[in-house]
Amino acid sequence: MTKPLTSMKINDINILIVEDEIVLAMALEVSLNKMGFNVSGIETIPSKAILHAQNNFPDIVLMDINLNSTQSGIDVANIIWNRFKIPIIFLTSYTNDKTINKALECEPYGYLIKPCRDEELKATINTALHKHRYFFKRKNELVKNDSSFLYLEDNLKFDKTNCTLYKNSELIKLTKNEKKLFNLIANTTNYTASFENIFAYIWREDIYDLGKLRTLIYRLKLKTKVNLFENIFEQGYKLRVKTVD
Repeated sequence: MTKPLTSMKINDINILIVEDEIVLAMALEVSLNKMGFNVSGIETIPSKAILHAQNNFPDIVLMDINLNSTQSGIDVANIIWNRFKIPIIFLTSYTNDKTINKALECEPYGYLIKPCRDEELKATINTALHKHRYFFKRKNELVKNDSSFLYLEDNLKFDKTNCTLYKNSELIKLTKNEKKLFNLIANTTNYTASFENIFAYIWREDIYDLGKLRTLIYRLKLKTKVNLFENIFEQGYKLRVKTVD
């Protein structure tokens, strides 16, 4: 179980560095160790970064965008976030609006421009972890290493890896908030999420307006022509998942 924020010690935090320039990555590792953080590893190849996240489940990932591969750091960040819900901080030299906007679609917890001061990096890491542990208070609530697809009613299925919904193999276009709702509930124990976690994750709010959430659920019902979410009285919502033999 994830330790409460009040008892979390800096030397309990494990960080994965994803950076194709090994000299820069090693220098970053030294800086992080001086701050008191642990570095779970340095990965230069996208596939190995994903495998590291799967096998080691670090607390946070520092991600470069240009990895000199067919997959960018943004691609890798999307996969790591969607599969494992590990928070991402981009640490990159890219400052153009197009790249930044594309990176922000991954819902990163930070975007820092190289070179950045150690104080700025440390503050960003601590802030990111605080927010993440608020959204996901128990790391063991996340469903790990499960099937990529969830099979739902009325021939619907949700691809957890790519955050996409299909009906009879035809893609159903989801809005950003609809994707976030599916993504959150599909990756929690018993496919159930509390109102608190839903609002914190989708709208980054700790005070929630149930009317806003009901509207989101209602629009999904109209779009899919089936009620996929069950309202658990005074608790939250549960995704209706079919049992596959």
